[in-house]
Amino acid sequence: MSHSSFPNVTIVSLHGKTPQIHDSAFIAPGCRIIGDVTIGPDVSIWYNCVLRADVNRIVVGARSNIQDGSVVHCDSAMPGAPDGYPTIIGEDVLVGHMAVIHGCVLEDRAFVGMSSTVMNGARIETDGMLAAGAMLTPGKQLAGRQLWSGVPARYVRDLTDEALAEMRLGVAHYVENGRAHKRALAGA
Repeated sequence: MSHSSFPNVTIVSLHGKTPQIHDSAFIAPGCRIIGDVTIGPDVSIWYNCVLRADVNRIVVGARSNIQDGSVVHCDSAMPGAPDGYPTIIGEDVLVGHMAVIHGCVLEDRAFVGMSSTVMNGARIETDGMLAAGAMLTPGKQLAGRQLWSGVPARYVRDLTDEALAEMRLGVAHYVENGRAHKRALAGA
């Protein structure tokens, strides 16, 4: 991975940790990737996102996307959490624009709507969906195949097979769109 392959992106090594970014990932201009960050294959990190792993680690699994203006952070050790709160994002995860993802776990195929917040110790299980503008408060667990909404977020309903199929199409769209933006920025 060459940092020069990401124009107008800040990549910072901190506390002896350098972001690890797979060659196939798309990192859009304006992003800030700091510290103990691992970004997997075909991930797309969209314009003006911040992934700051200065006090713990951040992992973004294959084909996941973090959409424009989102902030991903983690938290250090504290009473009741001796390992702190890393942020672990699984594979095929969709994170909408302007989301705040903080010290939590997003399992494979989770969905976080635009302008939503997921806080320390929270978890969205596989195929779970947090609606736009919702806040998943500390330690809450959103079960797989459920839609939660509101502030604080609460269960709304189970997701249909059609809704899950749409989420998978969204993942495929973002992989392809990331490749197209990467080519456009490279002048190809």
